Amino acid sequence: MSAPSLEGTWELIRAELGGEAAPQMLAHNITLELAAGEYTVRFAGEIADRGTYTPDPAPGINRLTLTGVEGPSAGRTIPCIYQLAGDRLRVCYGLDGRVPTAFATSTGQQHYLASYRRRAG
Repeated sequence: MSAPSLEGTWELIRAELGGEAAPQMLAHNITLELAAGEYTVRFAGEIADRGTYTPDPAPGINRLTLTGVEGPSAGRTIPCIYQLAGDRLRVCYGLDGRVPTAFATSTGQQHYLASYRRRAG
């Protein structure tokens, strides 16, 4: 049996940055598309950020590296850790360029923690 794929369209269901929860209205308008090594973030259907992603098969924890091409992440490299369970995906983004060590954020820390649900179809 093969491992579940990250590829697909993911709807943001909850997020936090620096220990603060994102407003639900904002969260429910964001999708993340992962396909063929490329990512696209859409806000209310419009492309907000785009780039590439590379899985890093580090032992013990699933890691990704995002490289921004267009939008606010253009020219940035963002290391991430992720958990995938069925139709749920949790990603902790190291916006400060450092690999997160936990699925958590706190005040003064540049980590963005996002929980997604796979869009059906």
